[in-house]
Amino acid sequence: MPERRTVALVTLGCARNEVDSEELAGRLAADGWELVEEAAEADVAVVNTCGFVEAAKKDSVDALLEANDLKDHGRTQAVVAVGCMAERYGKELAEALPEADGVLGFDDYTDISGRLQTILSGGNVEAHAPRDRRKLLPISPAERQGAGVALPGHGDALASAPTDLPEGVAPASGPRAPLRRRLGNNPVASVKLASGCDRRCSFCAIPSFRGSFISRRPSDVLGETRWLAEQGVKEIMLVSENNTSYGKDLGDIRLLETLLPELAAVDGIERVRVSYLQPAEMRPGLIDVLTGTDKVAPYFDLSFQHSAPGVLRAMRRFGDTDRFLDLLATIRTKAPQAGARSNFIVGFPGETEEDFAELERFISEARLDAIGVFGYSDEDGTEAAGYENKLDPDVVAERLAHLSRLAEELTAQRAEERLGETVSVLVDRVDDEDGVVGRAAHQAPETDGVTLLTTGQDLAPGRMVEAKVVATEGVDLVAEPLPLGAEHGAGCPEEADR
Repeated sequence: MPERRTVALVTLGCARNEVDSEELAGRLAADGWELVEEAAEADVAVVNTCGFVEAAKKDSVDALLEANDLKDHGRTQAVVAVGCMAERYGKELAEALPEADGVLGFDDYTDISGRLQTILSGGNVEAHAPRDRRKLLPISPAERQGAGVALPGHGDALASAPTDLPEGVAPASGPRAPLRRRLGNNPVASVKLASGCDRRCSFCAIPSFRGSFISRRPSDVLGETRWLAEQGVKEIMLVSENNTSYGKDLGDIRLLETLLPELAAVDGIERVRVSYLQPAEMRPGLIDVLTGTDKVAPYFDLSFQHSAPGVLRAMRRFGDTDRFLDLLATIRTKAPQAGARSNFIVGFPGETEEDFAELERFISEARLDAIGVFGYSDEDGTEAAGYENKLDPDVVAERLAHLSRLAEELTAQRAEERLGETVSVLVDRVDDEDGVVGRAAHQAPETDGVTLLTTGQDLAPGRMVEAKVVATEGVDLVAEPLPLGAEHGAGCPEEADR
């Protein structure tokens, strides 16, 4: 009988990392590893790190150190770093953090089982040397498909897929489809639409360690969505670094407009959500599909970052306050209840008081449902790190605090505008403390607030409920379910685990 090997995956960062963790889980389960929830119960704790900003990197290091502490008083024998921070820093991270028994890059994912077994057996797996992953793919997007580069969440360019997979592991539906095993049974799951980014924003290092943009084939996205629906998933969220570029390397920049209705038609799926849209790449046809397709959420996660023209140009981005307001007006003309959210950077090098006032004007008029505000900080290897005219840290902190307070007030006001609206709420969880907690179409998981249902009905996670908004608590809504005849969608047989 094979020796029992246990592994736990600790995931930090964005939804893209969550998909990558489930791919790693699928690969490990297919090779006989037993997946456990708690790192303290695992032989190997794998920490899927985030390398986006300093705060995220600190959280990743803290998670690795916390997992390392388990080796003194638990089952855990090894701690391994994977993910963006591991890919971005490689050997440098390994030298700075000897508590990690291994630092693995994306190229190690295809043999993750072998790498972990070597580490668990006391062997050494050399940390990879970081490289600019943009240079691994052809410059021309049309030449990137089938390039044979490791792409987390895309699977392998294999001649044949594994057979005889264990229960709960996604069968590969094509030569590039990834193995996947769900970590939890939440009624919402992310599906990777693409990886990498071809934009060159001066503040962002992501393309250097995630690589150039490459789409997954529609058949793989559809196949994975069907499998997720069979697992009880009711809502899928399409994720990538830039969803508006989907299909450009497949010869059709409008491929998302075609794919969305097909995904919405998958049996069992109640809602399809698209994240991370570039304002400069929004097309009338895409707006039409997002606002006019049944089961596709009229949800716009628009990466504005700023609205003052001078700051945007320094960021290597496009647009201005009035153009952005016009875009939002166009969306709301087609779907008045559409949700819109964005993130913003304050204190960018050279940002004047007039620039900051322009950003305030935009946020004050945009009626966004959720706003994330970040203070600028230099990121290794970015163009902006070499800019002059850096603002004093105290000025950045002051502007961050001011805009954060304003954002909190404005998003609470936006929530109040929804009083009396009828919203479709997907139940996420039911617990003794909060009751029935779900999300309306304008609320993505984790980031945009929740909807609390005031009900005595027996509602399970995965149930889609029509409800009337009767109160607000900051960005959160309180809604009263309409009579049962107004509901649609069957509930999940099992409750969510969060």
